Amino acid sequence: MNIRKVSTTPFSDQKPGTSGLRKAVKPFQQPHYLENFIQSIFDSVGELQGQTLVLGGDGRYYNRQAIQIILKMAAANGIGLIKVGQGGILSTPATSAIIRKYQAIGGIILSASHNPGGPNGDFGVKYNIGNGGPAPEKVTEAIYDRSKVIDSYQILEAPDVDLETLGESHLGETVVEVIDSVQDYQELMESLFDFDRIQQLLTSGNFRIGIDALHAVAGPYAHAIFEKRLGAPKGTVRNGTPLEDFGGGHPDPNLVYAHELVDILYGDNAPDFGAAFDGDGDRNMILGRKFFVTPSDSLAILAANAKLVPGYSSGLAGVARSMPTSQAVDRVAAQMGIESYETPTGWKFFGNLLDAGKATLCGEESFGTSSNHIREKDGVWAVLFWLNILAERQQSVEEIVREHWQTYGRNYYSRHDYEGIEIEPANTLIARLDSLLPTLKGKQFGNYQVEYSDDFSYTDPVDGSISEKQGIRIGFTDGSRIVVRLSGTGTQGATLRVYIESYEADPAKHNLDPQEALASLIAIVEEIAQIRELTGREQPTVIT
Repeated sequence: MNIRKVSTTPFSDQKPGTSGLRKAVKPFQQPHYLENFIQSIFDSVGELQGQTLVLGGDGRYYNRQAIQIILKMAAANGIGLIKVGQGGILSTPATSAIIRKYQAIGGIILSASHNPGGPNGDFGVKYNIGNGGPAPEKVTEAIYDRSKVIDSYQILEAPDVDLETLGESHLGETVVEVIDSVQDYQELMESLFDFDRIQQLLTSGNFRIGIDALHAVAGPYAHAIFEKRLGAPKGTVRNGTPLEDFGGGHPDPNLVYAHELVDILYGDNAPDFGAAFDGDGDRNMILGRKFFVTPSDSLAILAANAKLVPGYSSGLAGVARSMPTSQAVDRVAAQMGIESYETPTGWKFFGNLLDAGKATLCGEESFGTSSNHIREKDGVWAVLFWLNILAERQQSVEEIVREHWQTYGRNYYSRHDYEGIEIEPANTLIARLDSLLPTLKGKQFGNYQVEYSDDFSYTDPVDGSISEKQGIRIGFTDGSRIVVRLSGTGTQGATLRVYIESYEADPAKHNLDPQEALASLIAIVEEIAQIRELTGREQPTVIT
């Protein structure tokens, strides 16, 4: 077998975004495109000789072909051992867990997360570093810089690897180990949660759950853990086989795209608990019977009840949330006497806090929650956490949430997404808002007076690094706020995200629909940002 050095020329569009390089499938299928980016990773992450690399993806279209290319390139670049998921399948949280367990140099995750799949869908490549977390900006910048000047890549001439059979084989001097996709991850979950107590709940006959994996990577994990290990009836997990096009669906666990599950939980004879996961298994949606739990509330409730769970029974060092996430968890932290950190959007910003022992739980409003057990969001973990709490408290999801509001008050919260809008008007809208920021303080909009307005800047408390222009914030004197930012996870046009939040302490006012409770703030957003006028959109694509 020979190592081939292939001459190439750079592509100008290989700058990683919030979670790696995401494009439509077709650009990745261009000659040299994937290879250039992979070689840029290998050229940027340090000494590779004899190191261990973890490799897998969410099963979307082009996953298998890309894995074969990466295996041969990793071998040509001197990697000693590659742990690859059976069938090329590894969830993002499982990849993080395996990197940490086996002290790998890092991992390559093939996913575009919650974006659609299939030949006309999206594809993505993300590099995670040795702590199991997404590469920080200094690493992604180095990869991008390398991609702009790359002139060759190395690849081994060899037959494809059998990805179906567990065990070891060789690519030249490199050992390729096809591993059970679930085993290491499940062992980690069993070390954190009271599986016996959860099993009692799920087999009691008095508590039913429904899980929707949306034909994405979490399916095998959900089948193995909820049905086989914890005893939930067969059929509890819906859409549990990963498909290259996610069954034609959109693997984003929200009220719009997981509507089949929502219909079940809001229908007659609904289960007691429901959950859905995204493409790569790191996001989660939590539902009770006819009751939706916002991701912001979910994070706050997990923090408030953490001592009920074995892995967190000694308490939390601190909590962290992304800036657009509601301030509900801050109220829990204040009562517990622990620090609450506010970071930019992007899981990589939690890594330093977790590594330094400053935070234990962290979360984002975009349906992502996790802890210091790995360095990624973790959908199945979040569901197990909820089930452990439910098993201990013996209350319904709705009862637990309403009790939480009575104790801490309710942060009414909603996110309005305008997907696939044209980039130019989106940029114009943000630039116009930015220019207004210095003029807004003290202005009155209805009953709301502006207390501050800025473009969020974050100074990392661990390494002192500064991240600027992370989202426009307009805060009011009563604690309400509006946040506007462009998302970095889409591949088509621009996605404008608008976040609206207000706090209500009075339990008598905790039963409003969030859109009703936030109606005056939503009108203020339109007045200030002129979304309809600048984008032509009459209403959001998705409201959560």
